[in-house]
Amino acid sequence: MTTFASGTAAFNSKDGLTRDALTVLQPGFTGTTAPDWLLRRLGEGLAGVGVFGRNIVSAEQLAALTAQLRAERGDVLVAIDEEGGDVTRLEVRTGSSFPGNHALGAVDDPELTRQVALELGRRLAACGVNFNWAPSADVNSNSANPVIGVRSFGADQDLVARHTAAYVTGLQAAGVAACTKHFPGHGDTAVDSHLAVPRIDAPADVLRARELVPFRAAVAAGTRAVMSAHILVPALDPARPGTLSHRVLTDLLRGELGYDGLIVTDGIEMRAIAGTYGIEHGSVLAIAAGADAICVGGGLSDDETVRRLRDALVAAVRSGELPEERLADAARRVRALADWTATAPAAHPDPALTDIGLVAARRALRVTRVDASTPPTGPLFVAVLTPETNIAVGTETPWGVAAELDRLLPGTETGSFAGADAGHAAIAAAGERRVVAVVRDEHRHPWMSRALDTLLKARPDTIVVEMGLPQAAPRGALHIATHGAARVCGVAAAEVIAGVGA
Repeated sequence: MTTFASGTAAFNSKDGLTRDALTVLQPGFTGTTAPDWLLRRLGEGLAGVGVFGRNIVSAEQLAALTAQLRAERGDVLVAIDEEGGDVTRLEVRTGSSFPGNHALGAVDDPELTRQVALELGRRLAACGVNFNWAPSADVNSNSANPVIGVRSFGADQDLVARHTAAYVTGLQAAGVAACTKHFPGHGDTAVDSHLAVPRIDAPADVLRARELVPFRAAVAAGTRAVMSAHILVPALDPARPGTLSHRVLTDLLRGELGYDGLIVTDGIEMRAIAGTYGIEHGSVLAIAAGADAICVGGGLSDDETVRRLRDALVAAVRSGELPEERLADAARRVRALADWTATAPAAHPDPALTDIGLVAARRALRVTRVDASTPPTGPLFVAVLTPETNIAVGTETPWGVAAELDRLLPGTETGSFAGADAGHAAIAAAGERRVVAVVRDEHRHPWMSRALDTLLKARPDTIVVEMGLPQAAPRGALHIATHGAARVCGVAAAEVIAGVGA
């Protein structure tokens, strides 16, 4: 019989308390096959596992990995952060086949959103993934938000609400549990919670009329999970961020909104929690506040981390800091979600939805023609004005229009530019070729705006492609707003530039 030691305490692997402590953890891991320690923990009570881009090479490899996990525990929750659009793990090396929330909000066809989520869910389920940390229900009311942006359906709470509900409905029709995030709403923030604790100072009545509207819609649509945000909202709780707040998770989400499903934290290793409370104490406080599962992603992907968190939860129960009934209730909700995924009907492939992501990306384009110039017929130079990428998106996933333009207009070349001299450097690199300037959130980056000024003064025929939030005024001979930087957004924009009919 296996035991685990932590200091002077030894925990029996068959002890119910220890099993419950393992059950509420959702750790990541490294590698493209399951490590021995992870399989062992599944046998001891671990009920959920997170997979990230680092774990995925192909759909076939992911299916083999999830089968390996289920051989150890048949009802394991395999979770993924697959929003589509800018945030993709399934297609981390190629870019997503789906355009992302902001593009769907720009089209504003809830049935299209449902179809996109259904097809995305079907592909996840085919790989053995049954729990998606999506959709984002954040109302992006702050256009300077550094971490949400195009991950949101938009800045209008009613639009966000109807698309959140449609997304939840479509995803769960494929047998994949939706996890609506980031409660109580991360849209009105100017700080990335990966790095620090964001603060929203809106009064309670504004929060109820804006931030909470999409979450009410998600609850009404039957979302199986909700993810908490590591944000401080003084009107709700002046002392603790949402993930650690009984007022936010239990009084508001469970009480006022009537939600009875699983509550999972955002990544406990994010600096908003790890840098202020530590991951062990933060996990204890989160479960005590009403969370049911602890997401452990990022770089904390080893057995030592799982052991530390398990032991911290057990010790907190034994010291009286965490009621045993609260931990048992959290573990029960995890198992209930696992039961739902085991019995949820699977979606069958629908040929009509095979290219639904590209269809959506094409519909989402906003094209402004400043002059009547003809489409280019020869090679172009793509100048990518590259901002710093937020941690949720990551740096592994390619974006832009260069690859597709090179296919349509062979010989097209590309360069990446940033900083004070970006505009002049791009002009020098382009030579005599016509320039396509690709930007991402021009309104948030003064250097990028100045680079465009330089390019357009020297090359008035420059084509501008905005792949972030289209807040700045359209400019250039041709301006294309894609409302996202997914691969299909680049394909759709390249088609317009090259004059290729869809």
